[in-house]
Order: sequence, then structure tokens, then C-alpha cells
Amino acid sequence: MYSIGYDVGSSFVKAAIVDVEQGSVIASVSYPEKEMVIHSPVQGWAEQDPATWWDAVRKVTKLAESKAPGSLQQVRAIGISYQMHGLVLVDRNGTPLRPSIIWCDSRATEIGRKAFAELGEKTCLAELLNSPGNFTASKLRWVIENEPALYEKAFKAFLPGDYVALKLTGDFKTTVSGLSEGMLWNFRDHGLAERVLGHYGIRKDVLADIVPTMGTQGYLTASAAQELSLKAGIPVSYRAGDQPNNAFSLKVLEPGEIAATAGTSGVVYAVSSSLNCDPQSRINAFAHINHQRNAPRIGILLCINGTGISNSWIRKLIDDAALSYDEMNRHASTVPVGSRGVIVLPFGNGAERMLGDRDVGAAALQLNFNVHGKQELLRAVQEGVAFAFKYGLDIMQSMEIKPQVLRAGAANMFLSPVFCSTLASVTGISIELYNTDGAQGAARAAAVGAGLVPSLADGFKGIEHIKTVEPERDQADYLEAYKAWLGALKAALGQ
Repeated sequence: MYSIGYDVGSSFVKAAIVDVEQGSVIASVSYPEKEMVIHSPVQGWAEQDPATWWDAVRKVTKLAESKAPGSLQQVRAIGISYQMHGLVLVDRNGTPLRPSIIWCDSRATEIGRKAFAELGEKTCLAELLNSPGNFTASKLRWVIENEPALYEKAFKAFLPGDYVALKLTGDFKTTVSGLSEGMLWNFRDHGLAERVLGHYGIRKDVLADIVPTMGTQGYLTASAAQELSLKAGIPVSYRAGDQPNNAFSLKVLEPGEIAATAGTSGVVYAVSSSLNCDPQSRINAFAHINHQRNAPRIGILLCINGTGISNSWIRKLIDDAALSYDEMNRHASTVPVGSRGVIVLPFGNGAERMLGDRDVGAAALQLNFNVHGKQELLRAVQEGVAFAFKYGLDIMQSMEIKPQVLRAGAANMFLSPVFCSTLASVTGISIELYNTDGAQGAARAAAVGAGLVPSLADGFKGIEHIKTVEPERDQADYLEAYKAWLGALKAALGQ
């Protein structure tokens, strides 16, 4: 008996088939081979066609079947992890009315900033735990202001995961966790964010009905089953944003537990039992997958947009597909800490929340054409990302979040010894690496949601600790390099 999990990102869609009784991974695949296209018709915009995600779901499912022939017929539950904060507008037939405005699109930043002032900072932080910012509600307001005729045609406003679930089940549904990430949930009243809806002129009926984050959300339709070669009637029993899901995949569910990821964006995700928030709203707070009104579980999320994408960008710039990530990591390891003076600010993927929703862009500083080559640039990018994590973790510490250990999947930039050593050494925090990822997490959570395993603890069977990266004993060089990096960031911010 198997479950299947889909991780629908902005770069790839991943799928994992898990044996729910043994906890073993039967197949783990990704599609496409190169990153999916993000369209940017205007600077600061980022859009994707939702049909691209569904096409990738179909193709990645076929890849999974090719890796484990016959496995799809044994699947008994489906889970979805998805890129957060996007906006998908659909008509009554479930057809998208425009490209999705995805997470790294910054067009609504000023809308959110204005709403924060007009609604009142104290009110927003008490009810939303955040400022409205550049999240889904603000993106929907942008559509209302700029594409009113299209908005009038909209039957539902979705998050990306809601759209994928619609394609699977035919049902227009969402979750409390999803609404909270869109600034559409009032934590104080445990209901829709009526004040935001009224201020933005959003119709209440444009939001979908709520289903549990982990539990039966709908059943696979005959048409979707035919497209995916799965059995009709299988329950879709889990959906969550990629970062809450990543935390689940690392068994981060209770207060004090902390997860990290370094994919296209970089995230540190801590769980709190209090309705806690950053007064400046640089760190986000959302409903975690196990949040309940009487037992709050709030995900405190630090996000750095320009993480893995900066590593991908420098790869393409230097040698495109001919240079593997393993080779990049080896080149970076030949350069001493501090990259011989090269400083990279990895903020070239839209407005950064932890910088006050400012888009300062990326920069490579102090280059010397007689000294520096690709090795220094490759290391400086990885150090720059690690230093950005350090900057954000310092903000989290002001919220009384003081991690001793970060758990992460052994994937993406956490496969780089340079990145891991730099992050551990500059923060003084140990990093535990596990053999899991978002697709596996979605598959395991789906098994729990469908009741295929006897308890939540059984959902984590098969996850193994690979290794722990400890801080270097001598952290002086790392701290000196961070000091120089921080000075460059402050200059970019005009501080």
C-alpha cells in the first residue's frame, strides 16, 4: 500500500511514492530537467501559467511509474506541497483567467505597505500576525485595481496548491493554513480576515470553502485518474505550502523545533505555541499544518528569495549546463573563507521581506580582475546566501527564537559543504541533515490524513539522519567575512 506526494514548486515538480507500512521510498523523481520558466513581462513581476504545473504533475507521475512499474495502482492517498503566496484566479469551470502571480512577484508591495498603515499596524499584527505585505490578498487587490473586468469573471481566488487539488478532485477548496499565508485569516477571531476583505474590496464568496490541512479534502476524479494512471476515488488527504510541508517532512511540529531549506528561496521555519510576530513584520507567521484554535501551532518563517536562484544564476553565467552543482561546490571549496574579499548580496529575486519589503537587487562587490575568477565568485555566492540566513536568524532571535539545531533535507544548497560549514560556523548552530524532501513529506502526510497509518509518529518511519555539520572551532574568519558582508548590505540599504 503506497501514497504519493507532489511538491509543486516554481522551478520543478517533484513526486515521491512511499510504502506507508515500511516507510521506504519506492520512487522519487522530478520534472522538468531544467527549471520551469518564470515570465517577467515587467520588472518586478513573476508569473507562471498554472497549466504548466498540471502538465508537470502528469509527466512526473509517468516518470515515477517508469521508476517503479506497477506502483501507481497501489497508491491509496495523495498529498500536495506547493509554492506559497501565489494567486490563481479561475472561472466556474476551473479554468485560469490569467497567469498566476507567484510568490516572488513584487508588484503588490506598495499596496500591502499602504494597507498596513491604513488598517493600523497593531490591528494587522494582532489579527494577521503580519503586515498585508506582498502576499496573496494584496496581489488580488492589484488585480481588482488593474484588471477589474477579469476580477468580475473570477469564481474563486486560489493558492497554487488549491488549483492543483482542483485538477485532482474537481472541488473548489482551500485550508486555514493556506488562507493564513495569503493574509486572509484572522487568528484572533479564528475566521476569515473580514477587515482585509473589506479594505481591499474582496468578495467573500471568491474564497473557497475550507477543508482540513491533513484529512480527506476530496477524491480523485475519473478524468484525473485516467490522466495520471491512478485509481479513481483515491482521497487527496493533505495539502500545505512548501515551507510548512518541509517542516513536517523533518518532523518539525512542536514548539522549539526548527527546519531549514535552501531551494529556489531559502527558509528557516520555527514552530511556536503563541501568536507571536515581528513588530516590523520582517519575519512571517502562519498557521502550521497542525494549528488549532485551542492549541496554536504557528510557523515563524524567515524567507530569503534569492537563495538557490542565485546559485543557479551564477552556474548559467559561468558555464550553463556543462558545470554541475557538484563541480561548483568543488570549485568553491578551493577558495578560503571570505572568498578573497569578494562580497555577493544575493537579493536579485524580488522584494525581500526581511529587508522591509525592499528590492535592493543583487550585487558582486570588490572584484579584482587580476585576482578573482569563477572559484571566488562561486564561493562568494554561497557565502552570501549563508550570511543572509545569519542576518535573518538574528531577527528571529529578537523574537525569542534561539535555535541550537537546524534540521534540513540533504538537498539543494545543503548538499554543499561550503554552504553548510559557512552557515553553521557564522551562526554557531549545528545542522542536522536528513534523507527527505518535500514530495516525500507530502506523501507521508497524505498517509496520515487518509488514516493509512495508525498514528502521526508512524508517518515518519523511514526518515534517516545522514549527518550533522558542526560549527568550526575557529569561527573568526567566518565572522570577519560576515562583518564585511553586513557592511555592504547596510550600504545598499542606505543605513
